[in-house]
Amino acid sequence: METPAHTELATFAAGCFWGVELEFGAIDGVLATRVGYTGGVLDDPSYEDICDGDTGHAEAVEVTFDPTVVSYDHLVREFMDLHDPTTLNRQGPDVGDQYRSAIFTHSDEQVVTANRIIEELGAKGEYDTPIVTEVVPSRRFWEAEEYHQKYLANRGIASCHIRRK
Repeated sequence: METPAHTELATFAAGCFWGVELEFGAIDGVLATRVGYTGGVLDDPSYEDICDGDTGHAEAVEVTFDPTVVSYDHLVREFMDLHDPTTLNRQGPDVGDQYRSAIFTHSDEQVVTANRIIEELGAKGEYDTPIVTEVVPSRRFWEAEEYHQKYLANRGIASCHIRRK
């Protein structure tokens, strides 16, 4: 497969990164995904560091995509459907700020798009409670340990039923 001349990055945190990576990896126009940690203060964190809950990092997925095939708008909408953006520091059984809902933006345009979609969903009453998803500038992304990369796909798991709809 030939790499397009122009690609973009999107970074999302929506609970455990395994299922989020699996879902984003299945979207046409997504060229690559990798899981890791971002948004915190500790340099080069490990999974064990993140689990301790005091690094400020979130489990996140970095998505490389071809904007001529899939829009950032579409990716944000998929992100919102992948998890419950109304629970603070929790997704399913996973609890802690490392499992928070966050969009780490890479440009001013991404900030505008993410905020517009969140406002639109809130105004339409898509959720029973307010959306708590953070929209914050992207910081250094620390790639997770190799065994976390494509974790579900490498085990033959094709779905983890994290979609809200």
